[in-house]
Amino acid sequence: MSSIAIAPRRGNAAGLLVSSGQIARRVLRKFVRSPQLVIVGTVQGAMFLLIFRYVFGGAIALPGTSYVDFVVPGFITTGVLFNAMYASAGMAEDMSAGLIARLRSLPIPRSAVLIGRAVADTGIQVWGLAITVAIGFLIGFRLHGSWSAALAAAALVILFGFVFEWVFVLIGMVAGSAQAAQGFALIVFPFSFVSSAYIPVATMPSWMRGFAENQPITVMVNAVRTLTQGHPAEALLGHPTSYFVVRSLIWSAGLIAVFAPLAVAKYRRG
Repeated sequence: MSSIAIAPRRGNAAGLLVSSGQIARRVLRKFVRSPQLVIVGTVQGAMFLLIFRYVFGGAIALPGTSYVDFVVPGFITTGVLFNAMYASAGMAEDMSAGLIARLRSLPIPRSAVLIGRAVADTGIQVWGLAITVAIGFLIGFRLHGSWSAALAAAALVILFGFVFEWVFVLIGMVAGSAQAAQGFALIVFPFSFVSSAYIPVATMPSWMRGFAENQPITVMVNAVRTLTQGHPAEALLGHPTSYFVVRSLIWSAGLIAVFAPLAVAKYRRG
């Protein structure tokens, strides 16, 4: 904590960068020193991916593409969403332990604490993303687009993880305890299943389809899917890649514009 205490003044732009970096380093060190978090997160993600691939894969037929090529982009995208849930418990734990109260007393920008956590947690998600992609290739997933498009898809997934970090950081501060934060964070489950992540939206009931087609997770998943699968995915979804990429960026900007200020305001109020 002493390294945070010597950060420049709150009004200095360098103060935001230095202070955010110190907070991010603390979060990363805590993660590295808790190997059970790495193991549990990796094993859990691998198990769910195998379940979707081999349990549901045999029952779902898609025109022009295999189910494994359909589901892996969806699982990768929603995987960062579930990994971001740990941010809510971590934030609630820091608040209940009194760490956030101590940080508020330091001469650092108010947003530095939240930015540092969001950046560090997003970096941690890259580890889970790499493991999930590797497992995806092992179980039959293949790219049908260019490598540059695949790299763009990876960048989008990391961006989505950063976006939802702000949602879960706010949940952690509102919840008050790590246990309550984990419960509140489960609200993402309905959104991930009522989307195009695991099954085509066209197979859903008509009353559910309108919501599923236009919610952010569907748009984000389809952006990653079309970037990695190219023309087969575009034909299946009925729109070009640019259609989903632009809309996913708009959703990302909108979610940050809403939840980042709310999180900072909540942090300031205590």
